[in-house]
Amino acid sequence: MAKLPVEKMRELERRFGEIEARMSAGPAADVYVKLASEYSELQSVVGKIRQYQKALDEKAGLETLIADRDTDREMREMAQMELPDLSQRLDALEKDIQILLLPKDAADEKSAIVEIRAGTGGSEAALFAGDLFRMYERFASANGWRVEVLSASEGEAGGYKEIIATITGKGVFSRLKFESGVHRVQRVPETEASGRIHTSAATVAVLPEAEEIDIEIRPEDIRIDTMRSSGAGGQHVNTTDSAVRITHLPTGLVVTSSEKSQHQNRAKAMQVLRSRLYDMERQRAESERSADRKSQVGSGDRSERIRTYNFPQGRVTDHRINLTLYKLDRMMMGEIDEVVDALLADHQAGQLAQLGEQS
Repeated sequence: MAKLPVEKMRELERRFGEIEARMSAGPAADVYVKLASEYSELQSVVGKIRQYQKALDEKAGLETLIADRDTDREMREMAQMELPDLSQRLDALEKDIQILLLPKDAADEKSAIVEIRAGTGGSEAALFAGDLFRMYERFASANGWRVEVLSASEGEAGGYKEIIATITGKGVFSRLKFESGVHRVQRVPETEASGRIHTSAATVAVLPEAEEIDIEIRPEDIRIDTMRSSGAGGQHVNTTDSAVRITHLPTGLVVTSSEKSQHQNRAKAMQVLRSRLYDMERQRAESERSADRKSQVGSGDRSERIRTYNFPQGRVTDHRINLTLYKLDRMMMGEIDEVVDALLADHQAGQLAQLGEQS
């Protein structure tokens, strides 16, 4: 395990103390908001650093007692009994601090745009895409996040050929970013009379929601076309040119939105386009940083099969980390924390290993 960066830890403590003092002095409201945000970011790591330093002092005190010839036998024995537990606590705190000091993804605290598309498997793939969307919708609800559907194309037998939604809340992207990839399902379709298991798939793309300050889109770089809406029928269909298609000319990216309001469609399509462009820039920067390595979890390769949902066995397997859980029903109800936590832990372990190689 890499050694803790003592100087960096001292600097973080110094900065934390400085922020506390400035906040206590009653600065202007806008300054206070910025200070409070930084204070919140530093609070957890500085708390761990102080616990670690206290434990180090305790260990030094116990070792002094054990080494001192004047210490009576009972005190020495008590110190010797406490030392192993304290050493274990120090190891755990050291690991916690290393994880808290890992380089942060600037997008981690952002909301996310989730795009789910039916892949191979026809109607069954569209049904599975609908199941995945409901799984993420329930996970979002359990975390107090807000879900808004930006666009949806329904499958003929139900589910979705494609559905795009925003999930709004603090840290959404950090929890969902490893969901990008091909999700495979193995189950007996309701239409299958012989009970034969079919395999189909859906792709998931999770993008950090970008704001205008994150990515600039010049008016001359986009072409906006209006089209007639199409849908399941009703008085609004084919009566107005409300659907919007935006083409980003430099990259060729095309985004469409076809709700009833042309103004809302344009705003939603720009929201998705901005996030896709921001994600492309992040992927490019990540590729440049990691040209000499391949991160198993965080590769961002959305053509990679990442997970299999086997309904006859009630089994879910994440192929990137070789994790198999027999909790399929609970996962489809939105209880995906165990997989999300395991993926994050694996990613952090990879980062720690790289730091160890560099030190």
